[in-house]
Amino acid sequence: MELVDKSVILRKIADLETYESQIAPYAAVTAQAYRDDWKTQRIVERTLQMMIETCVDIANHIVSDKGMRLPTSYADTFTVLREHAVIDAGLSGVLERMTKFRNIVVYQYEGVDAEIVIGILKNHLADFGRFRDAVLSYLKKLQS
Repeated sequence: MELVDKSVILRKIADLETYESQIAPYAAVTAQAYRDDWKTQRIVERTLQMMIETCVDIANHIVSDKGMRLPTSYADTFTVLREHAVIDAGLSGVLERMTKFRNIVVYQYEGVDAEIVIGILKNHLADFGRFRDAVLSYLKKLQS
């Protein structure tokens, strides 16, 4: 089974890289500064949401195009990629937790914990790059 549309995945990776560059200036924000500024909250939360959703979209394209098992949730999408060695277990776990964070942002706005947001900004922005690199490596293997 051939990858149906590599260009879609590459376009989404370009979007992910754009979002990464847009959120990078906020990586040094403190929890208090985040709590005190609704504009920073909106920019950071929405950008993280878009980044997570872009990763899910990329994952779903791979899952669908390669006929992998149907995920039961956003988080499970990354489990499916792990099962097929597209990403490793560590990255899968981080992305699964990020999808849960995304659900809090989308469905329970009042429950967003500033410490979790700051933790993602300080410790997990590079994981989006790791995901991008893993996907690009997977696409390269498909071409070989």
